[in-house]
Amino acid sequence: MKRNINLLIMGGDQRYVEVIHQLSSQGIQIFLEGFEQLSFSHPHIHNGGYTETDVGKLDAILLPLNGTDSEGHIEALYSNQPVRISSDILQKTPEHCVVYTGISGDFLDSAAKQAGRKLVRLMDRDDIAIMNSIPTAEAALGAAINETDFTVHSSNVLILGFGRVGMTLSRLFDAVGAHVTVGARKDSDFALIMEMGLRPIHLDNLSEYISECNICINSVPYLLLDSFVLSKADRSLIIIDIASRPGGTDFEFARKQGIKAVHALGLPGQTAPKTAGEVISGVLLKLLGE
Repeated sequence: MKRNINLLIMGGDQRYVEVIHQLSSQGIQIFLEGFEQLSFSHPHIHNGGYTETDVGKLDAILLPLNGTDSEGHIEALYSNQPVRISSDILQKTPEHCVVYTGISGDFLDSAAKQAGRKLVRLMDRDDIAIMNSIPTAEAALGAAINETDFTVHSSNVLILGFGRVGMTLSRLFDAVGAHVTVGARKDSDFALIMEMGLRPIHLDNLSEYISECNICINSVPYLLLDSFVLSKADRSLIIIDIASRPGGTDFEFARKQGIKAVHALGLPGQTAPKTAGEVISGVLLKLLGE
């Protein structure tokens, strides 16, 4: 890996504290924004802000896995003030500077394009997404245990989505003895779900099956559990929505129906930040060394 790499980390949660330690130990110079509540002793970690000169020598910028909001604001767990990125900041970086994020929306896509900077979505990578699905699924199981007054074993669990996270969720809940139904759209997914010994249903037909469900775990960032579907559900249903904002649940309608719906975001950062941070660090070391 080449040395003298300058990286700006803007915001983040507990996972990024591990990333900071891991990358600084490999000789990377790290500038921080959004971590003023913490102190670091490593000489490669610069937590006192950054200057235009610092920005002008950056090789990369790392944003939180959930990217930015529609105005460029960034989630910064350890900051007392708002953290925001803009195309103006990006334009002051060298042309080779790469922006790393987990996911991105219209704002970040536009800002990077306007500045002419490469944007890499880490959650599009199988290595991060698959490894990140493990602590996500474990945390979702923990949330299901904490939010219910019955055992997950023998309960009827509906998993919405059969992507990398949905697949791991399905395996884990099946392993602890739940009766698992998986909502998907693709014929190939239906075949694999059946091969795993689970029951597939089409996501368009949720209203026909939701009444059977004790626990629903949603991993799809689109409105699936709308008022029509939720009107068919039993009020004892527990929903754990792990999809990125705004989630896939009509939370207000669920509340009116007396259905408990939890929007559980950033689960790996809450329950397994060390493991999740190591996964991110390992991939970033490869990318920064290329």
